Amino acid sequence: MTTDAAPQPSFEEALKRLEDIVRALETGERSLDESISLYEEGQRLKALCEARLADARMRIEQIQQSAAGPGSTEAVITTRPFDAQ
Repeated sequence: MTTDAAPQPSFEEALKRLEDIVRALETGERSLDESISLYEEGQRLKALCEARLADARMRIEQIQQSAAGPGSTEAVITTRPFDAQ
């Protein structure tokens, strides 16, 4: 028996769906069971988005390190939070 997992949404699709879920929950017009179901879906999407962002951050750091080249005499590349000025 083969089990085909549903394709994962793109980061943008997951974020859009997460925004839709937040709006739906904020109205307070959903039943308790539906609200819980939406909340669970939101938690899964949040974890997916966080994982995709962590992967992107790691890939960018690898690109920066590769740009310096092996054995480079250039300064060591460091990272800082994106919002730091």
